[in-house]
Amino acid sequence: MSQAPSLFRVTVEITGLDTAIAFYERLLSIEGRRVRGGRCYFDCGPVILALLDVSSERKEARAAPQDLYFAVSPLEPVHARAHALGCLSKEKVHGESGGEIVTRPWGERSFYAEDPFGNGLCFVERTTVFTGA
Repeated sequence: MSQAPSLFRVTVEITGLDTAIAFYERLLSIEGRRVRGGRCYFDCGPVILALLDVSSERKEARAAPQDLYFAVSPLEPVHARAHALGCLSKEKVHGESGGEIVTRPWGERSFYAEDPFGNGLCFVERTTVFTGA
């Protein structure tokens, strides 16, 4: 059997690299690494979150088709930073507020947010991550 592929990078489109870097550095509480080509990389465990500035190619960034999920511990400081940034989700998730810290039906304790470019984000308490196993 061959070895399973490893996911090592997820790219989200943004417009305005400096604004995006400031947002993600504040929300994630880590520093990004600027790389060539209008990009900034954030080391999120074994997967890199790559911000790609598309403002030179087109006027608007395309939002990622699905939410990006981050395992964090503790959850409350991230929620507080998301609240301060005004980016908590206003949508319902299984009948509950997406922006509030809630234990979801599948057992994850989490909240949802949205970056300024329309990308959905979910932060899950690391000890409650559900992998389907």
